[in-house]
Amino acid sequence: MTDVIPRADEKTDTPPPKTPAPAKGGAKERWVRRAPLLPALIFAIIVTQVPFLITLYFSTLSWNALRPGSKKFVGFDNYVTVLTDNRLRSALFNTVVLTAGAVIFSMILGLALAVLLDRKFLGRSIVRTMLITPFLIMPVAAALLWKHGLYNPDYGLINGIFGGNTAWATTYPKTAIIATLVWQWTPFMMLILLAGLQSQSNEVLEAARVDGAGAWRIFTQMTLPHLRQYLELGALLGSIYLVNTFDSIYTITQGGPGTATTNLPYEISQTIFSKYEYGEASAAGVVVVILTIIVATFALRVISGLFKVEEGR
Repeated sequence: MTDVIPRADEKTDTPPPKTPAPAKGGAKERWVRRAPLLPALIFAIIVTQVPFLITLYFSTLSWNALRPGSKKFVGFDNYVTVLTDNRLRSALFNTVVLTAGAVIFSMILGLALAVLLDRKFLGRSIVRTMLITPFLIMPVAAALLWKHGLYNPDYGLINGIFGGNTAWATTYPKTAIIATLVWQWTPFMMLILLAGLQSQSNEVLEAARVDGAGAWRIFTQMTLPHLRQYLELGALLGSIYLVNTFDSIYTITQGGPGTATTNLPYEISQTIFSKYEYGEASAAGVVVVILTIIVATFALRVISGLFKVEEGR
């Protein structure tokens, strides 16, 4: 029989030889690579996890600093108090309202500013720097600026422009807090959404314009779907930070009038420094941490999705 010799341009079924995978380092080599990270890991555990474990322990105690010797184990009674107490439920409601209001309005304004800054115009870098500035101001300084510079009934800017002597911080307390937070957090949302706009393909947008699509149709049907993950990321990160708002409330309204602007962080501080109920305050703090972890979990999933999208391009 004659052996059939395949031509050079013909494919054969013989698989190519496998290249041996490089040998993995041993356990000693892996620990050598991780050793420089151990000090940071130990520091993070000491600063974050140890205090949280102590707080968990305190949350199971009935402990009032004004009654020496009253410390005793009560299990989950403090958590039942946190979830059924009217003041704490009101604080939880205020936390949701203030956080959602600040995030939604700062997201809308941040999107509008990001769209404007995505266009080229003279002095764009100066305008961008000026718009970022509110986010760089310390929260207490920003709250004092709004309390005395804008909300003051005698010499505030708002009454100076529109007239009258309205005490804005006491007449509209929730609106006053939300406006302050929106002013400070709009630049953060703007930066995230501006990064999303600049990652959009110019070729695809130009093709849509050539096909006759108008600016509004391009924005609603192409730009907004592209920004969905960036909007989710901004909303989740903003919620994680704003749910812990304390500076603005303490500086502008002190939680009032009544409990109109008392959120969970402010109520926890009042429970500690006014009622001296350490166990109850610790239980409320654990509840806040759990809620923050839930929001952070969604944020991490969104960030992971963004990285996967970028890798697929």
